[in-house]
Amino acid sequence: MKILIAGPGCAKCQATEAVVRKVCTEMDLDAEIEHLTNPAEFAKLGVMFTPAVVLDGKIIESGHVPSEEKMRQVISEHVA
Repeated sequence: MKILIAGPGCAKCQATEAVVRKVCTEMDLDAEIEHLTNPAEFAKLGVMFTPAVVLDGKIIESGHVPSEEKMRQVISEHVA
């Protein structure tokens, strides 16, 4: 599983990455997590608003910091 955090590195972007990492650790997932900070890179993915979470190429959250509960739900559905 590859999870990308797209955003310029602002506080909301960092908070989003922290939520994703925490949830993956709690779920004992071996996910590759990467933070993209280049706007040209996340534009190629279709990201219009940051921070965004892209799970295996699909935008699952955009424009706000996701809750831990939401991330658990989305990741659980993806791995099921």
